Order: sequence, then C-alpha cells, then structure tokens
Amino acid sequence: MTNHGCGGNNACAYIKKVQKGCITVITSLLIMTIGLIPLVLAINVLKIYKGSQLGIALLLFMMLICFWQIDIGVLYLKGIIPEHIILLLFQIFRIGPTFIVPITFYIAYLVMHKHSPNLKGTRYYQIIVSLLNKNLMLLFGVWSMFVYFINWTPLGIEGLRVVNVKYSDISLYFPVYGEFHYLYLIHITIFVFLLMLIFIISRGIQNVYLKNFLGTFSFCAFLLFTTGMVNFIPGTGAIVSSIGVILFSSFIIFSFVKMNILMTINYNKLIERQKKLDYSGGLTSSLVHEVKNNLQVIKGYSKMLTRSTSLSESKNMASMIQSAAQGLEDLTNNYNVYISNKIIQFRMADLNKIIEEAIKITSEIIRENRVNVSFEKKYRSLNTYVSETFIKQVFINLIKNSSESINADVKVRNIKIDTFVMGDQIIIDFIDTGHGIPVSEWESIFDPFISSKDTGMGVGLPFVRKVIFEHRGEIKVYDSSSKGTTFRIILPQYEFSEI
Repeated sequence: MTNHGCGGNNACAYIKKVQKGCITVITSLLIMTIGLIPLVLAINVLKIYKGSQLGIALLLFMMLICFWQIDIGVLYLKGIIPEHIILLLFQIFRIGPTFIVPITFYIAYLVMHKHSPNLKGTRYYQIIVSLLNKNLMLLFGVWSMFVYFINWTPLGIEGLRVVNVKYSDISLYFPVYGEFHYLYLIHITIFVFLLMLIFIISRGIQNVYLKNFLGTFSFCAFLLFTTGMVNFIPGTGAIVSSIGVILFSSFIIFSFVKMNILMTINYNKLIERQKKLDYSGGLTSSLVHEVKNNLQVIKGYSKMLTRSTSLSESKNMASMIQSAAQGLEDLTNNYNVYISNKIIQFRMADLNKIIEEAIKITSEIIRENRVNVSFEKKYRSLNTYVSETFIKQVFINLIKNSSESINADVKVRNIKIDTFVMGDQIIIDFIDTGHGIPVSEWESIFDPFISSKDTGMGVGLPFVRKVIFEHRGEIKVYDSSSKGTTFRIILPQYEFSEI
C-alpha cells in the first residue's frame, strides 16, 4: 500500500536526505564560524600591540586556530561536495594544526628575548636560553614543513572514510591515517611542551598585565589542545573541539579586556602623574622667578644702604628690604600650602548643600562688595564623590574672585550660580557681571603666582584648578566680555541626581 502521508517511500527518503544534508551544512558552517572567533580576537590584540612582533605572532596563532576549525568543518560536507575535494581541502587547511607548533615556539622566543623576563639565577634559565634560539626555531620551521608534506602523501593520510557521530543521525568523513601518522602526533605533542615553556617564562615578566595575559593564554591554549585531541577519535564529531575553541576564545577575550582596561587605567594614571609633575614644574619656575625678583630688590637696596649717609634714606631702604623679605616669606608659605594639599579623601555628597554653605561663608565679602549672589536649586540633590572641604574652598574662591572683579561703578552687581546635569557630568557655572578677562589670559590666570590684583598672591585659581583636577574634573573660562565672566566647572557624576 502506498504511504500517502509523505507521498511514498521515495519521497520520504528524499525529504530525510535533504534534511540531513541541511543539518550537515549548518553544522559545518557553525564549526567554521566558531573558528572565526579567535581571528577576530587576534585583530583586536594587534590593535593594542600595534607593530609589535608579539601582536603579529598572536595574530598568526589565532589565524591557525581558525584554519584548524575549518579543517574539521570541511569533513561535515559529505554529500555536498565530492570526496576528493573534501580531502584536498582537509589537507590544505591542516596547515593550521601543523604550523601552530613553530608559531608557538616563536611566541616563546619573543617572550624570552624581547620582554626580558627575570629568570637569571633560576635552575632552568640556561636550559631555556639554549632551547629558545634562532637556529632551533629555523629547525622547527623545516620540521613543520616536512610534517605538512607527509600530510599530502599516503604515509600521512591515505584517504577518507565515512563515520557516524554517536547519538545523532549525522555522518561525516574521517581521515584514514598512514603509517607515518605518529610523526604528526609527536609534532602536536611538542605544542604542549612549548605552552608550558611560555607559562614558565611569563612568570618572570615584570609587566604584570602581559604576565597575566600570557599565563591565561598558556592555560587556555592547553585546554584547546586537550579538546582538539578528541578529534582523533572516530565518532565523537567536532562538538567537543568546538566547545574548546569557544572556551579558549571566551577566557582569552576576558583576559584581553581585563588587560586592556588595566593598561588604560595605568596609562591614565601616568598621564595624570605627568601633568602633576609638569604643573609642579611650572609652579616651581614661577616661584623661582618671584624669589629672584625679591632677592634683586634686597640685594640692590643692601648695596645702596652701605653708601647712604642720610638717616631718612637708610630707614626707607631698610623698610623696602623688610618688605621684600616679607614677600619672600609669603611666597614660600603660599607655595608650601599649595603643594602640601596632595591627598584628598572623597565621599558621596550633595553639591547643592556645599554651594549654599560656600555662599553663607562668603556672605561678609559679598556684603562688603555690594554683590547679590543667586543660586537656584534645579535638582533636589546633586550627588557625586567629592572632598567637601576642598570643593567648598573652590566655590568660596570663585565667589570671592567674582565679587572682587566687579568694579565699584558697575550698577548691575550680580553673581549667578547655575547647575545642570548633562549625561554623566555635573556642570556648575559661576556667572558674574565683572570687568571680564581678555581671551589671551583665559589660560594664564590658572598659572601659579600670576594675579591681576595688586594684593593677590596668584594661588587662588591655580589651587581651584588643582582641586578640580584631583576630582577628575575640569574648570575653564567658558565666556568673558566687558559685561562679565562665566567660569565653568565640570565634575563626573557617580550617582544619579534627583530632579
């Protein structure tokens, strides 16, 4: 009787064959796609180590893993492309697992000779040095080419045979190995030895980020090797080895991202430290300049004092010397205060409250200068990590400077403090109706010991910038004209503010 449910036995067989073929193709493509993961990773590694030999070596390593996966994936194309084409592709892409050995040797060689691990004095130092040399590396390259050549002969691979994957309906080709296949197994085993060597060498590297990355790389590569060896067992399929590639890539990506973040943080710290050094250098230069000026006054009047015959002239000169000496003392005291404020303790605080306290503290200065200070609380709270003491002093300095910048004959005498949140930043504007600051001085006013006031020491705004800098923020002259000046402070927001 005809089976009308599926259009006959032949039709059912055909449908099953098509389904099986689709599953096989999907499996093959999946395996090959998984193989692309290490290659994408390698390209990103190379972006970090631009132009470095180690970055290129890691790229080649990942590329060979990709070829290794493709080498396995083509075996699943049974019934899709002819058997002899599959054998040809398998032999071509076996370049992956074959040449991964000399590339691993090259990585070990680079780590040893280019990254200066501190291994001297250890019992295995001389052994490693004697093994990792250019001659042996060349020998490994020739040996790998020989093993790869054997792969193209019946001594390495005689042909292909069909095997069924256990617990599934999937069948694939499996290589029939020749009598010299043991050379390939020996060759692959050397891979494990080289990974152990890389791990040992990496322990002596001073760069902790590279040290940890290479340690993870060695462990994950060994895990990859272990799962890859399952491919030599007929019927297991490529699932285990593909899982190994996924695990390898996942661990390496995590390690790579961690290394990248730590390197970035460390780089930013170095930049910050350099800025501090540059800033202190500029500060010291300014101090030296001012000290020299006062010393010249003291030196000049001292010489004149010895030649003076008039008592009134002598008293006047002595007074000038005393004034210059007092100036020197004030300079050094201000310098000491400015430099000594290095360590800042942060905690979560509301900037609204700090601004209000700063206005209260400066109320007498505001009254004397007949200035009106307005502050509208747009947000119920402006929360961020700050040092309340130092950030309050910043606001006090800005209110004081703004009130003093408003000339006595100006009718509109206002200081407006405006706040708003933009993305992950808190912006605070101090807007006054003072005489303004020339564009050419927008940056120089933040230099130490430079003041536009006759009685000023020029450490107020430099101190403000130093504190804001310590808070990972920025302060600048946002706008200035004859109608007034706007100082803008930008601080990072570490916690949501309440609207």
